[in-house]
Amino acid sequence: MAGIYIHVPFCTSRCIYCDFYSQTNPEYKTAYVQAVVSELALRKFYLGHESIGTIYFGGGTPSLLQATDFDVIFDSIHRHYHVLPDAEITLEANPDDLTPTCLSSLHPFPFNRISLGVQSFDDNDLQMLHRRHNGRQAIEAVHKCRDKGYANISIDLMYGLPGQTPERWENNLHKALELNTPHLSAYHLTYEEGTPINRQAQAGLIQPVSEETSERLFYTLINVLTQAGYLHYEISNFCLPDMFSRHNTAYWNGTKYLGVGPAAHSYDGHSRQWNVASLTDYIAGMMNNAPLFENETLDVRTRYNEYVMTRLRTMWGINCSSVRDKFGQALYDHFLRQIQPYLRCGLLQKTDKNVFLAPKGLFISDGIIRNLIKV
Repeated sequence: MAGIYIHVPFCTSRCIYCDFYSQTNPEYKTAYVQAVVSELALRKFYLGHESIGTIYFGGGTPSLLQATDFDVIFDSIHRHYHVLPDAEITLEANPDDLTPTCLSSLHPFPFNRISLGVQSFDDNDLQMLHRRHNGRQAIEAVHKCRDKGYANISIDLMYGLPGQTPERWENNLHKALELNTPHLSAYHLTYEEGTPINRQAQAGLIQPVSEETSERLFYTLINVLTQAGYLHYEISNFCLPDMFSRHNTAYWNGTKYLGVGPAAHSYDGHSRQWNVASLTDYIAGMMNNAPLFENETLDVRTRYNEYVMTRLRTMWGINCSSVRDKFGQALYDHFLRQIQPYLRCGLLQKTDKNVFLAPKGLFISDGIIRNLIKV
């Protein structure tokens, strides 16, 4: 089984924290859709004829596409790939885009999961982040999706915002719980180079939260959601039982996927490939049957490092036998040596088969992972 990710690089406006590739000029949308269709055909053998178990429209803002756009994209997917009958097919959307008319236009298509970019239910937070919706619209969007028959709904939240207190964050979480969506993703705000919010922080216009506050917010997130019955199955992801994001879980498990669109990444089990991060160059390349991309063949050390980085983020952790079988005795010995200090101090835990992060190791997982990889 494999996945397809389609990057839709259009936004009505740019959020001040976002460093994903997108742009706000819609004039290239028709040409973009045709380029996506061309790429799907051109790369139909990339996944080695594996059946497609997940399709994910991400962005950018995929909900800005029209029914006619989805029609030609899905036609190309089904013409060139075998999509499993129970495939998970996700659409990322902004709450303010999901009007009843928009949702009705999506109904003919096989979307069975909606991922809503809520970020916060606090209007002050949303204004600071330059989001286009307010808290009321976010709540209404969830109800509208349910009214149209979409039960598998995920919401994204963001914490560690300037001035955010644990009390305000907990209030945000309880508002999310009232919606009873089966999946929730929560990400700490990061100040990425080149983003407006990073420039504001560097100019002293806003003050990032302290490390102590960040840690408190993170463990508030875990405690509130797990007490409500959610599984903390990945550092930033929570779900009700059996409602994992199958697409993202496949990433963490090393499943092959095809990334379509400008700046999209692909993985075929042996190498990674990423398209040019320019809409006009992407379109020109596809129209000339000369796609612009870079790729990297993954040696055994790199594959080991990626395995550690992705698997340790999950509640399933790292299978020790798999480390030896996939990457050889030398890297297995390195892994066993590196985990010992963390096992002794209780930051990692070990069963007969697996090694995984202990609760107190979750917040500093990046540092632990850095010390387990092979440089």
